[in-house]
Amino acid sequence: MTPESALREQICLLAKSLFDRGLTGGSTGNISARTPDGGLLVSPTGTSFGRLDPGRLSRFDARGQLIDGDPPTKEMPLHTAFYETRSTAGAVVHLHSCHSVALSMMPDANPDNFLPPLTPYAIMKLGKVKLLPFFLPGDPAMGDAVRGLAGKRTAVMLANHGPVVAGADVEAACNAIEELEDTARLAMLTRGLSPRMLSSEDVQRVVTKFNVEWDG
Repeated sequence: MTPESALREQICLLAKSLFDRGLTGGSTGNISARTPDGGLLVSPTGTSFGRLDPGRLSRFDARGQLIDGDPPTKEMPLHTAFYETRSTAGAVVHLHSCHSVALSMMPDANPDNFLPPLTPYAIMKLGKVKLLPFFLPGDPAMGDAVRGLAGKRTAVMLANHGPVVAGADVEAACNAIEELEDTARLAMLTRGLSPRMLSSEDVQRVVTKFNVEWDG
């Protein structure tokens, strides 16, 4: 199996795992990953994470030209914005995960640091998550908003829509976006119960020990 064939299989396997556990439903969500030659493999438009076909993934060359496969997701502006602004990005995942979307609707959601400091793991895997305003699905302005962050965030939350996370590779991106959803679920489960959160000193210890990007 060639490296690209293995990557195609991995994308579809991880996407199905996300779908099977209810992290994105129907034909929602999209995923992309860098190929060894600098191109991209992208989930096609209108496809379900539960039924991606490795042979039909959209294939872009290193110049950003579609060269094979089905037409790509309409959220390509989101993906390309992360790749253009974060040199370490090897994959990007976008979900319509329930609890993170619910948390984005709360009137006291923090736009600069969307996830409350409930556990160290979201801090370690995501840094600060930027809450972006609502955009129509497919609006190129979403990509502009990500570019406006100048590569300082690995993850954003689209209000009333869903999270988008970049990672070093497709497995890292999937693990991180799952952590985002798990933390949002904890936040919603404990909402109104005055949970004991990590202190600012605790957060700084996590940031320092695990070399987390935090000041952007």
